Amino acid sequence: MNTHEQAGMLAAALQGQMLSDDEARSLAGFTDLSLLLETASQLRDTVHHNRISYSRKVFIPLTQLCRDVCHYCTFAHPPRRGQRAYLSPDEILAIARAGAEAGCHEALFTLGDKPELRYKVARQELAEMGYASTIAYLAAMAELVFKETGLLPHANPGVMTAEDITLLRRVTVSQGIMLESASERLSERGGPHYGSPDKRPAVRLETIRLAGELQVPFTSGILIGIGETRAERIESLLALRSLHQSYGHIQEIIIQNFRAKPDTRMAHAPEPDLDELLWTLAVARVLFGPTMNIQAPPNLSPGTYRQLIKAGLNDWGGVSPVTPDHVNPEAKWPHLQELEQETAAAGKFLLERLAIYPDYVLNASRWLDQSLIAATLQASDTDGFARTEQWSPGAEQPIPASYIQTFAQALNPDTTRVQPDISSLIAKATAGEDLTEQEIVRLFQARGDDFTAICQAANDLRKRVNGDVVTYVVNRNINYTNICYFRCQFCAFSKGKLSENLRGAPYDLGLDEVVRRAQEAWERGATEVCMQGGIHPEYTGETYLRMCRAIKAVLPDMHIHAFSPLEVWQGAQTLGLSVHDFLVQLKEAGLGTLPGTAAEILDDEVRATLCPDKIKTDEWLHVMEEAHKVGFRTTATIMYGHQEQPKYWARHLLRLKQLQARTGGFTEFVPLPFVHMEAPVYWKGRARKGPTFREAILMHAVARLVLYPLITSIQVSWVKMGREGVKICLQAGANDMGGTLMNESITRAAGGEFGQELPPEQMEEVISSLGRIPQQRTTLYRSVSDERRQASYNAPVLQPIVLTPSKRYVRNRA
Repeated sequence: MNTHEQAGMLAAALQGQMLSDDEARSLAGFTDLSLLLETASQLRDTVHHNRISYSRKVFIPLTQLCRDVCHYCTFAHPPRRGQRAYLSPDEILAIARAGAEAGCHEALFTLGDKPELRYKVARQELAEMGYASTIAYLAAMAELVFKETGLLPHANPGVMTAEDITLLRRVTVSQGIMLESASERLSERGGPHYGSPDKRPAVRLETIRLAGELQVPFTSGILIGIGETRAERIESLLALRSLHQSYGHIQEIIIQNFRAKPDTRMAHAPEPDLDELLWTLAVARVLFGPTMNIQAPPNLSPGTYRQLIKAGLNDWGGVSPVTPDHVNPEAKWPHLQELEQETAAAGKFLLERLAIYPDYVLNASRWLDQSLIAATLQASDTDGFARTEQWSPGAEQPIPASYIQTFAQALNPDTTRVQPDISSLIAKATAGEDLTEQEIVRLFQARGDDFTAICQAANDLRKRVNGDVVTYVVNRNINYTNICYFRCQFCAFSKGKLSENLRGAPYDLGLDEVVRRAQEAWERGATEVCMQGGIHPEYTGETYLRMCRAIKAVLPDMHIHAFSPLEVWQGAQTLGLSVHDFLVQLKEAGLGTLPGTAAEILDDEVRATLCPDKIKTDEWLHVMEEAHKVGFRTTATIMYGHQEQPKYWARHLLRLKQLQARTGGFTEFVPLPFVHMEAPVYWKGRARKGPTFREAILMHAVARLVLYPLITSIQVSWVKMGREGVKICLQAGANDMGGTLMNESITRAAGGEFGQELPPEQMEEVISSLGRIPQQRTTLYRSVSDERRQASYNAPVLQPIVLTPSKRYVRNRA
């Protein structure tokens, strides 16, 4: 194949065509390095964009005995007098705890291959500790570290049997073995692998194949510069590609460059130069395509980070702030700040991942043992990367300092680092054009300057549409019952014989208490009562009608904002009415608007596990469309940050926008981040700790861009975000702070710590601190009378609420 044909082949790769084996082999003679690097870099960017990841790990050398004698290795050594063959459990835990304290997520266990087959001391020590093999001891120690420190174990124990892999799968989130080379020639006399039975390519490839069969996220790669040719490197990569195509389990390919070490037979062997490393990285990217994670250890090539990034890598591997690289002790890890700066200088953003890569985290039920799923989900963000902040919605925890710094002054992204596709999407959205699902997902993936640019654009659009006024409504929540016969997995509020959660007693308010609370709210300046509750098995549509009539009989000017689409659906069914006809009756009874709750995520794939017995997506949308036809205005919500992925956020936003285009009935969009602390789905280990702070801010910003120009008010929940979080959301597209609430109970039941009321004085203090103009509004965004506004200030203390107990629905604890 000539150079012109090879260039055409690379161009085809950029169009998504996978190179055939023969085409790949032809690259062995390809000499246009600049074209190869450019191709690899562009391929990487189509999937990984500006993200370069790494794993913050602690390095645990379980044993440095090995039955192999690789002629370049200083990690393995024969037994030494007075030195144990294996680290003790206490030594292992000490290393792991130091790593956990330093913020590590990964415990990397590295060790020699089956030392007990060669050394008597290894057999004796294992027997004394009660283990039949090194692998058995490794499994026990991985489990110990996981249980005691929460670090996620990754194991590199060398060649394994199916039984070994199965045993380790129960206690590790990933495993690995470097193929190094598929060349049998290197195992012949005089070769670097001579005398090392576990370095035979066939046995290593069989281990990798077995890991695929057993669905283990697996790490592999090649070692370059040990005497192999370029053609042999390509054959090695093709062997790995073939296995990955069969099983989909190879999560990363490492291209490691040989480093000559003193006191080895290869101490004076020439090391591969930088061009060889760059060539091999680029070829690996071209062979595996844009999705694969391609890695090169940064400590083995100091000062070349930018060139390595240009060669198509997207990962730096494991970097430890605690322990040295025991395999390459002469090569110190780069300081993480240096790695971040060098990555940024190449126009990329450094972010942390787990020992298991994002695609595998997002499909944890397939790739992980059940016992490891909860910890992995709780350590990850919505994209499957590491969760690196303590903040969670509803919790009194500091906002990550980096966001305070970013929003402390006018947002100012470095436009040279904003990805072209992000700039294009921002321009498209702010022009009022519709974005596709994939384009919206791309916005939600934003990091670094991309994130800042999106927030800036959302803030600019907010100013264009809403000016500097920030609105809020003085209202009272009345949750008339917490008894519910649905089993929503996120809900900590509902009680009763069918409820998932036993915290608190079941209650059912009398109509007199509902009216009393509404009267008290009016006296305190409220213009709205917001009424929602559990789906009580004895409630019918008449129950909801009676509530509206009772309040309107006493308070004809009070706006009733009540009844989620689920309650409307259930109420209509119990009366044998259509949704439309029941909504007409509610309107006649005095209902003013409907809250857009019970939406959660408007996609049935998510609802099937999150709220399987609740109304489906189409049913929720049907209730809202009928409400708009009847003349009701409604809000729209999303509850996010639990089990779902950004593609479901995108679908949710698009479905809302499509309905708004038909009816124009939504007054506002309200992001409601998942509060995890007391949620059943979290305690069952099937949910994350809510969205990260970045994700929560992006939800407000992206919603502003996506829903423009059809939904023009974006609300931030002080109950979920806290005052400081509210301030940042107001600088990222939000223009409304919702209600003062007076009696917030649903988020507090889930563990929320921000209280049950934010009175007008405090609302306005938050708004004014940003230089914005506070303004009370009605539910329908109209001006509030002076009488109502004055009544709302310095309101009297709320009287104690009465919760009418319902002993009939107390669940039998026995």
